[in-house]
Amino acid sequence: MKRLVALFIVALATWGNALVRFQCSQLVIERLDPLVNPGMVPSAHVHQIVGGVSASPFRSRYSYIKVWVLFLAQIDLIKRHLDLELIQRQHGPKKDMPKESTCTTCSFAEDFSNYWTAVLFFKARNGTYKRVPQSSQIQGAKGGITVYYMQDALYDQQQRSKVTAFKPVSILPLQPPIRLQPPIHYTSTNRSSQGFRMFTGNVAARTKAEMAQFRQLTYTCMDNQGTREPESLDFPSRPCNAGIMVNARFPTCWNGVNLDSPDHMAHMSYPANGTFESGGPCPASHPIRMPQVLFEVVWETRQFNNKADWPADGSQPFVWSFGDGTGYGNHADYVFGWKDDALQRLMDQPCVVNCPGANAKTQSTAAMNKCAKQKTVTEDIDGWLTSLPGM
Repeated sequence: MKRLVALFIVALATWGNALVRFQCSQLVIERLDPLVNPGMVPSAHVHQIVGGVSASPFRSRYSYIKVWVLFLAQIDLIKRHLDLELIQRQHGPKKDMPKESTCTTCSFAEDFSNYWTAVLFFKARNGTYKRVPQSSQIQGAKGGITVYYMQDALYDQQQRSKVTAFKPVSILPLQPPIRLQPPIHYTSTNRSSQGFRMFTGNVAARTKAEMAQFRQLTYTCMDNQGTREPESLDFPSRPCNAGIMVNARFPTCWNGVNLDSPDHMAHMSYPANGTFESGGPCPASHPIRMPQVLFEVVWETRQFNNKADWPADGSQPFVWSFGDGTGYGNHADYVFGWKDDALQRLMDQPCVVNCPGANAKTQSTAAMNKCAKQKTVTEDIDGWLTSLPGM
């Protein structure tokens, strides 16, 4: 914690560009996945989502296109030639988040992005499950996620690098095919930042080797609120006195072309060698350096620290909402939704944390907490459960 505090009180005269850190209160906890399963209710497993909420939450216009395409497929016109999944993932949900959203749970009032992760559950010795609540790093905020946008390493007091805050691009408009043709691939042409999204992690990973490429998805067993190290790739094996912090660092090199990709990852890359923190260069295939997006999620595990309730063999008792008890399946999702050039203005300021000099609109914690989305999935996720929801 001392190191983190020292970072925030360094004289701003030495600062090059911004390191932005802010809180987003909880928006909803339920089985929704706006990226992997847009428009699908319920999704496969429970997520906790923060950020903007629109009048038609997480709905994609491509759900209608999918119906149209499937109709054509039924008469065998394009069944073998149109890659529907590619269209759905590269195009949808292409929403103008700031225009469609009615509010945001983030402290920056111009950030209507959505940030989300899976949900942590405690598995008791008797085999039942209990959802683990989250705690906020900002007093008064309602759970949620602490979000960072960085241009250099977290503890770099200079932040001298210049990054593109999700370069404004958009994809070609979708044109209905009128004849048989090869699979359709779309590229970027004109200027609109809406639609950028990315995913990091491997839901199916259950070993260290399987999640090796996602080396920046980690856990911190917190002894106090300031604990930030050491970090591990799997769940902590001991009770954590101040909870478990999950850290999700997204790739930082963009191919400069696609807002998305079929797996929501291929358009982004980690540095060719080294790490973002060490200044590793971007590969030639992904030459544009983007901000480091970091999530910190604090899971309030202290109420489950009694080892008499843990498995009889003494193994750690926590499991992700998709059934992973190793921790290696950790993953996170991001859909860009900043209004106009608000994020770029922030990144260009010589400031740290909330950047008051950037003419960025902020809102009170009460306003963050007031923003809410009506639940769309009716099921119990808060009681003691005999199985994980959807599993």
